[in-house]
Amino acid sequence: MSLCLHEFGHAYVAYRSGDWTVRGKGYLTLDIRRYTDIGLSFVLPLVFLLLGGIPLPGGAVWINHGLIRSRPRQSLVSLAGPLMNLVIGVLLAAAVTLVPDMPIGLVAGLSALAFIQVLAFVLNILPIPGLDGFGVIEPYLSMPMRQFAAKVRPWATIVLFLLIVGLPGVSRLFLELGSAVFSAIGGDVLAASYGYSLLLFWR
Repeated sequence: MSLCLHEFGHAYVAYRSGDWTVRGKGYLTLDIRRYTDIGLSFVLPLVFLLLGGIPLPGGAVWINHGLIRSRPRQSLVSLAGPLMNLVIGVLLAAAVTLVPDMPIGLVAGLSALAFIQVLAFVLNILPIPGLDGFGVIEPYLSMPMRQFAAKVRPWATIVLFLLIVGLPGVSRLFLELGSAVFSAIGGDVLAASYGYSLLLFWR
């Protein structure tokens, strides 16, 4: 559901910003089948997460950027997806805080889900070619820089994932950044850690 909402966010803002083609492509829906390959976009990220990894980016919507009315609107289109993850994280964290006498297992589970959404936000917002964060700044870059980014785009995210998974220092920094954002939105880091450890235990 979060994958669908992430991609729907991109599509809806693009549609409101002038790209009418997203409607014809079927992107204005929460049907996961519209957001590229099920295996690569849903099954593989889920398996990677269950193996103890980070939440990989999932599907993709193809935006006709030539139809977007302005550079700020193009940035907003890229930002809309990660913001959806952040909003979901805030809502889940708020549910844990606002619902009294919630069972500890539910507290841990919802906190873990909220933390995963925050990690997805932090990951996607990084200004690296291939991620949404780069799409936010790309409209303001020079043409040579855009051309260089297009060349490294297929490899940049792969290198990033290898660094996060393979180097303890990089993964620790990523988790600390995610924890800081999670705490800032009112999330319980200890409960999230406990819930995530249970997820890995029962995987």
